[in-house]
Amino acid sequence: MIEILWLGRGGQGAFTAAKLLGAAYTSDSDGKYALAFPSFGPERRGAPVRAFTKLDTKPVADRSQTERADFIVILDDTLYSPSLRGLLKENGQIIVNSKTAIDGALTFDAEGIAAEHRLPTVNTVMLGLLVGLSGVVTAENAQQAIKGYMPAKIQERNISALLKAAEEAV
Repeated sequence: MIEILWLGRGGQGAFTAAKLLGAAYTSDSDGKYALAFPSFGPERRGAPVRAFTKLDTKPVADRSQTERADFIVILDDTLYSPSLRGLLKENGQIIVNSKTAIDGALTFDAEGIAAEHRLPTVNTVMLGLLVGLSGVVTAENAQQAIKGYMPAKIQERNISALLKAAEEAV
């Protein structure tokens, strides 16, 4: 099973990114299963949010929080802590939206890409980075997920940002 932990703040779209990844993973095969779910405390904009995506070739029934992740994707660098490394599986990676290098993590200026595409959040940019780095889904599958789950008026900008991020990650 491939497990991804998403860390963001309320309103940044961490759970949306988790769902999009799950939809992308299952889009081209009946033999793939995904489960995406959030975990958060007080429901308010700006509060820390955790979301999880679990991907497998058999039905995913375990709704418990991920204890060891293949990837930790952080939408807000203030949520990074060196202790997160202890939540990674062997060869796992932490991907952080940050303009500053962080020891033990891959950092990208996701906000710059989001601004270039007139997006208020970095969720699809971070999804694109994960797609480019992991290969767990194709960029085409991620595009299909955006088309299936996002309103038509914002699809093109999100797809463009996703593709640019995926290209930069490679």
